[in-house]
Amino acid sequence: MKRRTALVSAGVAAGVVAAGAIGRAAVRRGRDHREPHPPIGDLPPDDLGLIGSFDGTELAVRAAGDPSRPVIVLAHGFSLDMSTWSAVWPELARAFRVVTFDQRSHGASGPAAHRDLGVRSIGRDLAAVLEAVSPGRPAVVVGHSMGGIAILALAEQRPELFGSQVGGAVFIGVASADLVRGAMGSITEFVRPRWGSLAAAARRMDLLRHAVLRSPGDVAGIAARLTQFGPDVPHAVVDHVVGLAGRARSEVWNEGLAELMNVDLRHAVPRVTVPALVVVGEHDRVTPPATAVELAGALPQGRLAVLEGAGHLPMLEKPDELIAELRAFATAALAPPKRKRRRSSREEGAA
Repeated sequence: MKRRTALVSAGVAAGVVAAGAIGRAAVRRGRDHREPHPPIGDLPPDDLGLIGSFDGTELAVRAAGDPSRPVIVLAHGFSLDMSTWSAVWPELARAFRVVTFDQRSHGASGPAAHRDLGVRSIGRDLAAVLEAVSPGRPAVVVGHSMGGIAILALAEQRPELFGSQVGGAVFIGVASADLVRGAMGSITEFVRPRWGSLAAAARRMDLLRHAVLRSPGDVAGIAARLTQFGPDVPHAVVDHVVGLAGRARSEVWNEGLAELMNVDLRHAVPRVTVPALVVVGEHDRVTPPATAVELAGALPQGRLAVLEGAGHLPMLEKPDELIAELRAFATAALAPPKRKRRRSSREEGAA
């Protein structure tokens, strides 16, 4: 049975699983105990501590820039953390208050209460962050892959926030439907009948992830490069992303991945009633440009930007180009409404 979803999982889900097929022989030959690659760049300097979400899950939040400036909130993707925005936030913080956070069970955030990694809970987490960091004024929310799904889940549950709390939305590497389209497509179709339920398939993927990451050589890095990135990505970026996926909690891959495979939020797209930007890498194999065109067309005020040379993680591959798009979009979306000039009595008489 063909499953619909609002997202092809971010991070290296496809890369790690594909590596299992590429590198099983290598896995049998031995293990590599390399130290994890140090984080790329710095995290935002202002530690806002842990923000409690609706169910008590604690979310690690950091920020940069003048608190009086318009707010941009950055939400990362599956199996990643806020460090993926390290090449983006410093420049944006010159004109905006930039807020980043780790999704539940990711990075420095606490484990999800009741092991609930459903996308609707992630959407409610985004609401909690917005209400804490931008009370009473709209912000631009930027979601990469699973982070974009959080925006759709927020629109489904709290549509009244769009316009009051959310002034604009940016979707980076997000598809509105069809998990089976991206780099995980053939693998998802293969593992479902062989391994049974989607939850069972996700557990097997987690086991395979650990095996591949322990394999000799750079099997995981090669697979991630082939499935996640454009042709010119630096080695350090690949190592960093693979390291994040390797350190992610097993519940992220078990419960979280199964939830992503089994969700459909296409009905929520029309509820994003604010200006919206859909960004996709030219070489994105996880959420190909065709899916971005579909999403942009379905959004009430959507427009599309294709970044040349980028794959699924343009914030690390082509940060300058992404910064330019985000800066221009947020400036327009958060600009105060123009007041109509009051006509003088002389003008009214002439009329």
